[in-house]
Amino acid sequence: MKAVILAGGLGTRLQPYTTFLPKAMLPLGEKPLLEHLMEWIKKNNIDSVVLCVSYLRKTIEDYFEDGSRFGVKIEYAVANRPLATAGQLKTAEDFIDETFICVYGDSIFDFNLKSMIEYHKRKKSFVSMALFEYKTKLQYGFIEIDRNNRVTAWKEKPEIRGNINIGCYVMEPGVLKLIPANKPYGMDDVIKSAIGRKNKVSGFLIKKGFIDIGDKTSYRRAHQHYTERLGQI
Repeated sequence: MKAVILAGGLGTRLQPYTTFLPKAMLPLGEKPLLEHLMEWIKKNNIDSVVLCVSYLRKTIEDYFEDGSRFGVKIEYAVANRPLATAGQLKTAEDFIDETFICVYGDSIFDFNLKSMIEYHKRKKSFVSMALFEYKTKLQYGFIEIDRNNRVTAWKEKPEIRGNINIGCYVMEPGVLKLIPANKPYGMDDVIKSAIGRKNKVSGFLIKKGFIDIGDKTSYRRAHQHYTERLGQI
């Protein structure tokens, strides 16, 4: 089985850190983010990786080369312009001919990927998405009214929760046929298309093992976490 890592994004929310480095190469402790991701994939018995690259791709290619230094085989799918998540994935089509893993290159994962793959096969799913329960307190109080505009309740800064997509999928190769070539296309559009065609899309819930590196605040927090771990070692 192969893992496809989407590492071609511009990282605009992480500027200026990403002015000279692709976001997948931002350091966490003594390694770039992408190397941590690669180690997690290898730990789950996958040693063949397709890296979808675009922005500042030479930085990634020069560091990882063919992957032999990291105990994996790496192939590169190259896009000459930003194509969004699914558009990036489409560039890997020639490398895929069976069930595969797709992960975003701007997160850290540490859950049991093998269990997710087994779950996908057991459910006979077209796509399985890793989901994480997210909860947050709203900044304002919510006032409820009835049809006559009479106030019935005041909920001060209520907590809301729901399952969020964390950017890790197990997919069947047929999903690539739902993505137009050479066109920016979001993964949400692919999933909606699959559901609309009655393909089975399953959710795999995890309780822990996910760190998002989507913006400067989350990156600084993750960087501090890994720096402290390095100090303990």
